[in-house]
Amino acid sequence: MSKVYVAGIGATKIDEHWEKGIRDLMVEAALNAIKDAGIEKKEIEAIFVGNMSSGYLQGQEHLGSLLATWLGIPGVAANKVEAACASGGAAVHNAFLAVKSGVYDCVLVVGVEKLTDAITSDATDALIMAEDQEYVAFTGASFVALNAFVYKAYMKKYQAKQEDIALFAVHDHKYAANNPLAQYPKPITLEEVLKSPMVADPVRLLESAPLGDGSAALVLCSEKKLKELQNGDVLVELAGSSLSTEIFSVHDRTDLTSIGATVKASRKAFQMAGVEPKNVNVVEVHDAFTVLGVIHLEDLGFAERGSGWKLLKEGQLEKDGKIPTNTMGGLKARGHPVGATGVYQVYDVVTQLRGEAGKNQVDGAEVGLTQNVGGVGGTVAVNILKRVR
Repeated sequence: MSKVYVAGIGATKIDEHWEKGIRDLMVEAALNAIKDAGIEKKEIEAIFVGNMSSGYLQGQEHLGSLLATWLGIPGVAANKVEAACASGGAAVHNAFLAVKSGVYDCVLVVGVEKLTDAITSDATDALIMAEDQEYVAFTGASFVALNAFVYKAYMKKYQAKQEDIALFAVHDHKYAANNPLAQYPKPITLEEVLKSPMVADPVRLLESAPLGDGSAALVLCSEKKLKELQNGDVLVELAGSSLSTEIFSVHDRTDLTSIGATVKASRKAFQMAGVEPKNVNVVEVHDAFTVLGVIHLEDLGFAERGSGWKLLKEGQLEKDGKIPTNTMGGLKARGHPVGATGVYQVYDVVTQLRGEAGKNQVDGAEVGLTQNVGGVGGTVAVNILKRVR
């Protein structure tokens, strides 16, 4: 089987893009990635679009064919991949398999979401579609409320303090300040986080990822295709990619403080890539809420159970720390255009491995990991990348 390489990356700034439609965002990101890869559009053999809610919020499905048409390459294989908030990571995984299998030599992955055109109640309705409509959503539970249960369970089980967990938001904003694509590129203080409005007890507004619009794209290619390209001195391999599921609804699980899908997907991805947690130099975790960032570090093997917040408090998640995490702002401050997030995460890690992260650069970064979560852990995609040249 062929090795898989990231030949090109592209993205839009995450923002409230009132002047751009979903197709505009997709095309912009895709053309940026194609240009970065140094290829012609006609060389793309397949397209995978990660998106969660275009059908509900924009009344538009069939995004694969839509993008192929507007890129000017009708005829190419194309489809939409949906896995709630993990749609982007799942699209990367499907594209990885397509190249790894040898069926295609050059594919395009695009993640896209447009949330700010919708009123908040409609966006909330779209997000809760990641849960069981018959047994959970009908009760009126929101996505934030479900994560609030997780937050309370974690603090109770491990005697953790909210002021320590809430530092995750402060951390993310510190790094978003130097990211030109970030939705909220400005520092915030812990006091501001803890005084922000309560969304669902104990979750504060500034502990929650915002709604936004954006699109990110990758060009993945095989070893065979790579030999034809002249696209820079740095080469990044997508060395491991795994997708796993967990018991769908939170209330049916025995432990709210761990996501089994993360554990399973990461173990398989580590094995595939031939690395261990200690070998990873930069991490992007799916911190839709601060407590999730802490839990993910534990599930991925970077911290002992109940001690993920200690890494945060001790400064071990900084760019010069033990495990640099969310060094471009994470979901909280870079932004969380749901179905695009998993692709943005890979974009951010590739930027680090190429040495192009500017003031946020992790010195000597050679191995990076991304973890993208759908729902409250119902689906998790883990992708591991290596700088090989």
